[in-house]
Amino acid sequence: MGALSALIQVAVAAVAGFLLGTGGAVVAAGAVAVVAVPYGWAVGRVRAYPPNLRGVALFAVDHSWSLANTIAGAGFLAVNLARGHHLDPPRCCRRGRIDIHEQAMRGYATTLGNVIAGGTPANERHEDLHVRQARLLGPLYLPLVGLNYVVFSVLPVWWLYHDHDGYPITGPGRYFTRGVYLHVWHEAWAYRRDVRDRYGDLPVPRPGRRLSRRVHRRERLRRGSPGEGDRAHYTNDKT
Repeated sequence: MGALSALIQVAVAAVAGFLLGTGGAVVAAGAVAVVAVPYGWAVGRVRAYPPNLRGVALFAVDHSWSLANTIAGAGFLAVNLARGHHLDPPRCCRRGRIDIHEQAMRGYATTLGNVIAGGTPANERHEDLHVRQARLLGPLYLPLVGLNYVVFSVLPVWWLYHDHDGYPITGPGRYFTRGVYLHVWHEAWAYRRDVRDRYGDLPVPRPGRRLSRRVHRRERLRRGSPGEGDRAHYTNDKT
């Protein structure tokens, strides 16, 4: 499937570039080939797609509705390979994704398209959800993510419901890592799922967001405790 992946990406780029003439088709095809060929090689190297109907379906989505995310992921992969990073075949074989062993950003796992850099067993389900988000929203995914980052950076409405005790904003860096990052829609969705995976239906907030007063009151009544200790228990557990 690797060669087919590269061929599809280059062909679509050529067709799109042809709108600007023959020269545009050549330039677009050449530019995409630079990242599509390494991506196609990686798809074959790690055997990314399972050899069954599910694998065919995932490949079809990644190279049609979610093609923009696939090309973006291919660029992300090419940059990581150029930096000397390595594929992690055991983690992604037949799982519909490409894993890179090293982190692209220190301290963070990063996912673009179906390419994951720095994934671990602890954050695997979180990063896999980002892959599924891209497949679900297709060409809308990256624009919506970018727009949310811009809006929350200049208009921090999340400040009103942020857990300032558990995740204090102490400077510009923390403003983005503990504030904007934790509250943009695709991360909030992933962290909310993380909390449910870990605690089930217990009223534990996802990172960065405090519990509502109603939930605190209900839990205090259920546990028969004054509440302050419970609140500390919830907010000190930073995923």
